[in-house]
Amino acid sequence: MSDNARHITRDMLPEPTLRRLPWYLAYVKMLDSKHEEYVSSTQIAKRLNVDASQIAKDLSFLNIKGKTRIGYEVHPLTKALTEFLGFKHRHNAFLVGAGSLGSALMRDLGLMQYGLNIVAAFDINPAIVGKNVGDIPIYDFAEFSTRQRSTGVSIAIVAVPFENAQDVADTLVESNIKAIWNFTPYRIKVPRNIVLQNTSIYSDLALMYNRMEASANIKNITK
Repeated sequence: MSDNARHITRDMLPEPTLRRLPWYLAYVKMLDSKHEEYVSSTQIAKRLNVDASQIAKDLSFLNIKGKTRIGYEVHPLTKALTEFLGFKHRHNAFLVGAGSLGSALMRDLGLMQYGLNIVAAFDINPAIVGKNVGDIPIYDFAEFSTRQRSTGVSIAIVAVPFENAQDVADTLVESNIKAIWNFTPYRIKVPRNIVLQNTSIYSDLALMYNRMEASANIKNITK
């Protein structure tokens, strides 16, 4: 696939498809580690509970096609998905908020496997500024802009308290950060040229609790 074709494909890719591709990658990586040669969309569908026709459609956005009665070649599929999703290349990032959640993210070695390298963290708590979590140093947030200019890091992860989220985001934008991964429940506002990804574990908890309660109510009604 040419660079131009890849660029067009990325622009056209629906968000639901982009969210499913890492599921496929995780599965085929496991097969690749076992030296499996081929996998069919039906096999992937059974393992991941995604319709086989949807899998074929998703992979077609990458110009990846399986062979009739054989399926997809596992190793090339693993490589293609890894490259397309950006996991092959290292993306350096700063983390803001080195509390419990931030520290957990710094210790998460799995992020490195998917191309995200947290090179430094920032906080305002004097009790933790100047310390390290593993090999990652924690600096005073007042140094953020200076260190961004010296390193050129363009990704920031935000794991600060709710009430500080927007102020932190404003500083990140002013400091030439191009993408923000927001772990706070606050829906921060950024200019349209800034890539913003919200990941709220609290929203997921609320959804889980709500569905549990709804399921329990249905069972009570049907008794």
